Amino acid sequence: MPLSTDQVRHVARLARLHLSDDEVARFARELTVILDYIDELQQVPTEGGEPAEQFITARNVFREDIVKASLPKQAVLSLAPASDDNYFHVPRVLG
Repeated sequence: MPLSTDQVRHVARLARLHLSDDEVARFARELTVILDYIDELQQVPTEGGEPAEQFITARNVFREDIVKASLPKQAVLSLAPASDDNYFHVPRVLG
């Protein structure tokens, strides 16, 4: 079912799009192809099929949480450009 340029202009106006005449003609052709494909999909028989929630088999890809000892605080602070006791010195961000 070909889409008319008036229909494309109407949709463009609803979407607040400013289209040139060339764009209107191009979108009329492109949207007609899309709508024809949707019509074709609607012809596919779906009776008797079970609805699917997911089309791929998924599995948990996360690793197990393993509690490990963290790095010693003083070792990490020694790598910082500036630190004081148990804190990092960073440039002031707010006033």
